[in-house]
Amino acid sequence: MKAAKAATTAKAAAPRKAPKAESHLAMVRRARRINRELAEVYPYAHPELDFRNPFELLVATVLSAQTTDLRVNQTTPALFAAYPTPEDMAAAVPEEMEEIIRPTGFFRAKTKSLMGLSAALRDEFGGEVPGRLDDLVKLPGVGRKTANVVLGNAFGVPGITVDTHFGRLVRRWKWTDEEDPVKVEAVVAGIFPKSEWTMLSHRVVFHGRRICHARKPACGACPIAPLCPSYGEGETDPEKARKLLKYEMGGYPGQRLSPPADYPGKPAPALGAE
Repeated sequence: MKAAKAATTAKAAAPRKAPKAESHLAMVRRARRINRELAEVYPYAHPELDFRNPFELLVATVLSAQTTDLRVNQTTPALFAAYPTPEDMAAAVPEEMEEIIRPTGFFRAKTKSLMGLSAALRDEFGGEVPGRLDDLVKLPGVGRKTANVVLGNAFGVPGITVDTHFGRLVRRWKWTDEEDPVKVEAVVAGIFPKSEWTMLSHRVVFHGRRICHARKPACGACPIAPLCPSYGEGETDPEKARKLLKYEMGGYPGQRLSPPADYPGKPAPALGAE
């Protein structure tokens, strides 16, 4: 009896075996299932910058660095009223433009980039935003992330947008452990067909902004929790987790002043109306 009890105690105290490593194929299947389930959660996923044409989207995306899409959307109406075309923006008085975009932060550097890219569009592309990655990344202030946003949403060219939300989530989901955005883009591009790239980007970013937050993810309210290897990093109590939800998931306004017709949340307030 004592021997049996000792054996049971030893067995209970023995270290657990490490979980079996996930094969690459299993990871790919799990990643694609996550994408399918996010498509059901966010059928209305969309770019969260207000724009009416490729030039406006390009400018808004440059402005979105180090600030929120909401702040950009509250700022661009006045900006595009003053400078509706690349020709207008290239000829702007820098101090006047700086004052308009001041709410987005880093307004001097952004003014320089916007005037520079506008001059390049005027002088090299006939005042039109080019629809090729190689051309876009040559413009002042335009990197791969900005170029992919413009290509995917203004030209219908598939692209993966690796912002801070996207990078954080794909690492939490163990799709990759890469930190460099270009490497993350390459890895994820190998998991999904090209036709999914743009909408995948929107869904992942939506999920990162609404549920899978950086500091305290709402794990207990996450619809893809069973597929997440990082479940438990955040609040697991369902009631407490629901209080962490943001934007339309929490019953609050979104980031766009002019959201798509199928957006289920409230439009964001104009600047000064918050």
